[in-house]
Amino acid sequence: MSNLAASPGISGTASALRRLYFGRFAFAIVWALAMFTTASKLGPVAVTLLVLYPLFDVAAAIIDARASRTTGSPALLYVNIAVSLITTIGVAVACASGIPAVLRVWGAWAVVAGLVQLIVGVTRRKMGGQWPMILSGGISVLAGASFIVGASADNPTLTNAAGYAIPGGIFFLISAFRLGRAAKGN
Repeated sequence: MSNLAASPGISGTASALRRLYFGRFAFAIVWALAMFTTASKLGPVAVTLLVLYPLFDVAAAIIDARASRTTGSPALLYVNIAVSLITTIGVAVACASGIPAVLRVWGAWAVVAGLVQLIVGVTRRKMGGQWPMILSGGISVLAGASFIVGASADNPTLTNAAGYAIPGGIFFLISAFRLGRAAKGN
């Protein structure tokens, strides 16, 4: 019998996270495809999508925090909830100032949320399926820095922000599959 089978808390958390990660994958891909169609300007659809993404992250972090109570402290997830709520408001305000302002807010969020994701993934390593989350967190930090730098470009667009969601979604999908074993308790 493995350690995972001996811990019903890990099995239940892994199962809940697996469902959440599949949902996050689907959302990220659909969001990115929609965002690519509007990435050249800040019209009503782009603004709605830009505000929706961190708001979705809030909902996902709430679900994650509830699922994770039995396997450890969800304190960092609460940090993520707060950061994503602030980002939702920040992006909405930044949209009135233009794409460079949006990229700066988006970039700062990607850096902070990426650090949180990386740390949470490291603390969950024993559960399994977390290496994709650790890699995704690290990549998010780098991508966030590139958004901030890219905001100063001559003609910035939101294309990179749209593209940012795709690898994140793929990492969630890989992690969901890898969590399958832990969810089954073996």
